Amino acid sequence: MGIRRQAITVLALAAMFALPACREGRVTDYTVPKEKDPELPPAEAGGAQGGDSQPGPGGGMAGTAVPTAGGASLLWTAPAAWRQKPATAMRKGSYDVPGADGVADLSITAFPGDVGGELANLNRWRGQVGLPPLSDAEVPGAVVRVQSNGLPFVVVDLASAQSQKRLLGAIVPFGDGTWFFKLMGPDKVVAAQKTAFLDFLRTVKPGPAP
Repeated sequence: MGIRRQAITVLALAAMFALPACREGRVTDYTVPKEKDPELPPAEAGGAQGGDSQPGPGGGMAGTAVPTAGGASLLWTAPAAWRQKPATAMRKGSYDVPGADGVADLSITAFPGDVGGELANLNRWRGQVGLPPLSDAEVPGAVVRVQSNGLPFVVVDLASAQSQKRLLGAIVPFGDGTWFFKLMGPDKVVAAQKTAFLDFLRTVKPGPAP
């Protein structure tokens, strides 16, 4: 997207996140147990876009084991309309998010350390929807930084007219790792869930100390 359109999108995202949650309805609480998942087999180089592996700046982490973060956990409250799926070795949480034009995927993952740094993770997400990478100087205008429940969130809204994909994401440093909340799918489906996604992020909070 152009610089003007990108700036408008970031400002709108900031305004929406700042508004208090006003929707009421049934919600379901999920608690992540404090456990350390086993190490996974080495990731495939150039893995499928949209997967759960966390490549570094150069792409896939070929020949590198990808452990998930253990220790302290985050808690959240998911909208009742989101359909919970079984967690996997890579995912702390997983949901189908249905819409009139299809179904989007909500993934919650956590990995030790900073997983290559903020810029690398933002550009990984941009590549998944078909957008070019950012430079360090472009990052401030492409993200929204907010504090909620004592947690620092880096929030993005990425869309590509060419791929017709959209990604709403949040990066949250927590404890000794980094957590990723990613809603990705058809542009119209994800766009319609933007308010619900931001409301969802406001429910994310630290769990009890181990």
